[in-house]
Amino acid sequence: MTRGRESAPVAQRSSAVTDSRIAPFIMHLRARALSAATERSYRTAVERLIAWYDDQGIDWHTPSRADLRRYIALLSEDGERSTVQQRLAALGTFYRFWVRQGSVAKDPLHALARPKREKRLPDVLSQAQVERLIAQAAHGTSVPLALRDTALIELLYGAGLRIAEVVAINLVDLQLGRGEVKVTGKGDKQRVALFGAPCRRALEAYLSDGRPALAGLATTPGTALFLNRNGGSLGERGARARLDDIARAAGLPEAFHPHTLRHSFATHLLDGGADLRVVQELLGHESLGTTQVYTHVSTARLRGLYASAHPRARRTATKS
Repeated sequence: MTRGRESAPVAQRSSAVTDSRIAPFIMHLRARALSAATERSYRTAVERLIAWYDDQGIDWHTPSRADLRRYIALLSEDGERSTVQQRLAALGTFYRFWVRQGSVAKDPLHALARPKREKRLPDVLSQAQVERLIAQAAHGTSVPLALRDTALIELLYGAGLRIAEVVAINLVDLQLGRGEVKVTGKGDKQRVALFGAPCRRALEAYLSDGRPALAGLATTPGTALFLNRNGGSLGERGARARLDDIARAAGLPEAFHPHTLRHSFATHLLDGGADLRVVQELLGHESLGTTQVYTHVSTARLRGLYASAHPRARRTATKS
């Protein structure tokens, strides 16, 4: 038996979804209406911990501090600090659930020292990079897919939406004339997002000449706004893969992610003078503190422009 590794044997992991220690917790997560990605992240974190406990012969009810420190060390070896923090947050939620159920006396992670969270500013595209991404999307393998991809990117950037929110949009949620779309965000909370004229024109073109062609390939009509190449609903994984291909072809940084467009939306609004609370509402953030990270991004961009443009900011010496 291999000791000290986080990864679980395949047989253990496949049976973990029916484990009586895990299944009730998963049902609890579904009752909270978390996103599929969040539920998957929590489930993976818990399954790996339980598999490690079983491998090490540790009672999951009462792991010692030394046990948990060893496990955190393993997590730190395999991932970045942000990933470790996310997994520990999921494990804390798991233990607090069982404390409420009366099966565990206390959360063993509560008083444990954890790796400090890295303070990283979100990646942001310049306006020129966004334009290049949109232009690349228009050169798709077929006209219907090119129109779809263009509309998809315009909506992600023009309304600052999450990729999961965009692929969940149905036709009835869209109000083209008013430049509005109803989306369902984290925690199954609904809000109305706004978009401008370029996005509206891209959506009109897609609905006129792109979506009907794709819908004709399906055996049964669907209600999703964005369709895949077979006429079915475009899924989150498919949308991510397509965006990655377009970004790569457009020569964007490797760090590009669909969420980069949401970051860019917020930062460009603040650069243009938008009020922070307006940006908070548009993003659907519950806390203003979550939105404030974009003020730091905007300040960093301004500092860079200042350093490159102002003669007294340049470090190179000039002769009189």
